[in-house]
Amino acid sequence: MYINSCSQGALSDSVRGAYERYLADWDEHGAPWEYWVEQLDAARGSVARLVNAHEDEVAVTTSVSAGVSALASGLSFEDGRDKVVVSDFEFPTIGQIWHAQERRGARVVHVPAEADGTIPLERFDAAIDEQTALVAVTAVCFRNGSRIDVDGVVRLAHERGALVLLDAYQAVGSMPVDVRALDCDFLAAGVLKYLLGSAGLGFFYCRRELVERFEPTATGWFADRDIFQMDIHDYSPAPTARRFEAGTPPIPAIYAGIAGIELMQEIGIAETEAHVRELNALLFDGLDELGARVATPPAPERRGALVCVASTDAEALVNALGAEGVVTSARDGNLRISAHCYNTAEDVRAVLELLARHRELLRLG
Repeated sequence: MYINSCSQGALSDSVRGAYERYLADWDEHGAPWEYWVEQLDAARGSVARLVNAHEDEVAVTTSVSAGVSALASGLSFEDGRDKVVVSDFEFPTIGQIWHAQERRGARVVHVPAEADGTIPLERFDAAIDEQTALVAVTAVCFRNGSRIDVDGVVRLAHERGALVLLDAYQAVGSMPVDVRALDCDFLAAGVLKYLLGSAGLGFFYCRRELVERFEPTATGWFADRDIFQMDIHDYSPAPTARRFEAGTPPIPAIYAGIAGIELMQEIGIAETEAHVRELNALLFDGLDELGARVATPPAPERRGALVCVASTDAEALVNALGAEGVVTSARDGNLRISAHCYNTAEDVRAVLELLARHRELLRLG
């Protein structure tokens, strides 16, 4: 049983077939660069429809790291705005990239979590001020499944003239993500998890009116205004969010990514969110009966699809479940259980039965 979509989505027939099409196209066309650029543009369109953006606001990247690094390289820490506010829920990529900017004059301020695994909006209120250039927050914490009040953070940041970068990797595909409704300035994510794609494909959204404000110095061939001009004598970034792209795109992963996005849209992302909430309600009830300590906030509006259970030895617990054919993962001393559209109530009950058998590996309380 696979219940680990917070790490990687299960392999679908659609994605497997997409890789077969990539190989067939390579075999048929040889080196079809123009055709592959069309695939790149198709991926851009798929992402734009997924997050309610314009295509010229979307960069197709190899990872979240690539998109955020391009943004960071084009951000100035002058004119009295040298602060970057980062939540303590961020994935290492985000913290590492912004701390790297300290060499360029940035000041990084962390917003810590409470003991209950949440970060109250009041903590962002205290951290964001008129010296803040950018606020970086995740939609769902990869360590405990907790959700940040993104609407509140965006409001506070914009009131004080700061920009907002949202890492939506643990959200996109498991719940609707709409950049217009969120009002974020930038959004980074990828297709590996709840979008059912493969490693090697990410995407980066930049609000249209902000695009030409940034000239990334972390750049590459596909960020150029005209990639087929092959000009090595100047830097002419694209007038769209393509300026946040870099070198040769990950063509095989693009085939798979488009297939995964289309599959999730066919299944229904809002429907998937509702389905997983029902499964997680069943999971929470069972964990309560076991007396297990849950690291994820119990209120549905405060958590994503991911549920984390405190363990005395998380890796041993993952291995014990794996020996019974159940795939999960561990982070920060917690067992991570992450249901998706293909999981059922029977799957949840099976996990609970195994946890009862390995109760000695659970932190109780």
